Amino acid sequence: MRITFLSPFASLAGGVRVKAIYATSLQARGHDVRLVSLKGKTPTLKARLQAALGLSQYKQRNDATPLLDALGDNHIKLSHNGPMTAHDVPDGDVVIATYWETAAWAAALPASKGRKFYLLQDNEIFKKGHSDTVSATYDLPLEKIAVSQYIADMLAENHGLKDVKVLPNSVDCKQFSAPPRQKGPGLTVGFLYTGKPRKNVELAIDVLKRAREMIPGLEVVAFGSIEPLEKLPLPSWIQYQKTPPQDEIAKIYAACDAWLFTSLHEGFGLPILEAMACGTPVLATHAGAAPQIVNGRNGKLLATDPDAFLAALQHMAALSAEEWRVMSDAARATATSYSWEDATDILLDY
Repeated sequence: MRITFLSPFASLAGGVRVKAIYATSLQARGHDVRLVSLKGKTPTLKARLQAALGLSQYKQRNDATPLLDALGDNHIKLSHNGPMTAHDVPDGDVVIATYWETAAWAAALPASKGRKFYLLQDNEIFKKGHSDTVSATYDLPLEKIAVSQYIADMLAENHGLKDVKVLPNSVDCKQFSAPPRQKGPGLTVGFLYTGKPRKNVELAIDVLKRAREMIPGLEVVAFGSIEPLEKLPLPSWIQYQKTPPQDEIAKIYAACDAWLFTSLHEGFGLPILEAMACGTPVLATHAGAAPQIVNGRNGKLLATDPDAFLAALQHMAALSAEEWRVMSDAARATATSYSWEDATDILLDY
């Protein structure tokens, strides 16, 4: 089949990782796959100044990304920003929109571009006054596939859509893996640092500040793609890595005895499975796919509350080596029970 993915940008974001995995997996099976991305918008002077002062974050969305390197010339980088038109998209059998803007563009494409799908990776209302514009894309005549039950439930409840297919994400266990290990002598905890409010990093930092006073020998690691923001500072005792190489991220997960996932809202939450694939139990809010993944044996679902997370960390610190190893093994078993190959099989069945 000739399959085209429409992506608004190329970056290191989790959503881009998902597209890249599907595209390369389909290509490896002999399909003719293209991924089309926009040039990327240059941040305004105001945005750059705010970022320089540590007040906000921005990302140049047209940066090269190793996630798409495997596609080679099949990653079509446009020389303009949207909309994508029939001139930009090759004829094919299937075209897959992967973001609300690309959904509108896909709907306007001629039939020669292929059967039209909408891969929903989040409820993409990220700006004030944006709700109606994004919501309108859910009514477009595209076959909808959601990466989590959360998204499917949201579309059913708020938009009356009952025919949304659910295709959960998996994790690349070649990249994210670690040998079985023992719990450390203290407790090492990690989290993903970002300035996006919905990721609720403030909760993680608050909890860890309090936990440091109660758990002897507590160590904390974090990674992210930005410099720490002035409005969201990282304590000096947190070991932070900015944009670590892709092959180093698994080592960060594997250095931890627990991983914090504190999001308020999430389409899926890939770090949950990435940490588990490295044998690290996850303490998670009820965001994204966490309710379907975290089951009490491989981690714990928690209220969005510092006291709940603090109690869970104290419990983790008190676990015996054997008790922790059971949780670690359960986390790894969860992550390896469903592969990207399984997900690709399901996608092709649609």
